Amino acid sequence: MTRRARHVDTCEVMGTVASVHVIGADRATAAAAARDCFAVLRRADRVFSTYDDGSDVRRIARTELDPADADPWVADVRAACLTMADETGGLFDAWRHGWFDPTGLVKGWAAERAARQILGPLVRPGGAVAAALDVGGDMQVFSADDAEHTWNVGIVDPSDRRRVIATVPIRNGAIATSGSAERGAHIIDPRTGSPATGIVSATVLADGLTRADVWATAAVAAGIDGFAGVLTARETSGMTVDRAGHVRRWITGTEAGIEVCVETAGSGC
Repeated sequence: MTRRARHVDTCEVMGTVASVHVIGADRATAAAAARDCFAVLRRADRVFSTYDDGSDVRRIARTELDPADADPWVADVRAACLTMADETGGLFDAWRHGWFDPTGLVKGWAAERAARQILGPLVRPGGAVAAALDVGGDMQVFSADDAEHTWNVGIVDPSDRRRVIATVPIRNGAIATSGSAERGAHIIDPRTGSPATGIVSATVLADGLTRADVWATAAVAAGIDGFAGVLTARETSGMTVDRAGHVRRWITGTEAGIEVCVETAGSGC
């Protein structure tokens, strides 16, 4: 086994496909790490699924379960939701339905938790070269200080999933993409209660996947006219693509290049 050996394990969980990538560890170590990561995601799904009537959040919504008696993760996620609601200025709101629904945060939160606790410790000088947890295309990644490895993450054309419009190199951190291309206008602007339609894709980089995931959704909810609100996320960088194919980028709170147009399918660029 060399430090370049790569192991990939996959699992269907949280309504999507998750994969664990470990480079430079032995097979047994990589498999154990993947198993533990998937266990975290499965627990999060059991607790927070809005499709499972037996989940903690559904039972809380029906007043069958007191939040104080719920899985301890409920309190942690509620606190994270309050933090992100404040940080996004209301662009993210886990209570917009009238009951607690952390769907827009919990996948990133669970993935970040699993990755930091399980994969992060593997990646060190003399240990694994790199590791990553990918949940539905959103990733938390690590690279060892003594390694030259970089994760090159492709950003797809929001209207043609077969085409990559940008590649982002990341050594350590998180990247998340949200948009309406695949599922239609499923993202709601909680300030108005209406579907967000101006932005078709938003990709956000941050230190952790909780923040990256929430801000990607928030950037779509903000719409074209709400881009200034996205710039308040000074711990993030990213890009949005609107329906005309116009790209706007920001780097830690500063906009960079607003007149870029990518030839997305049907954009007319």
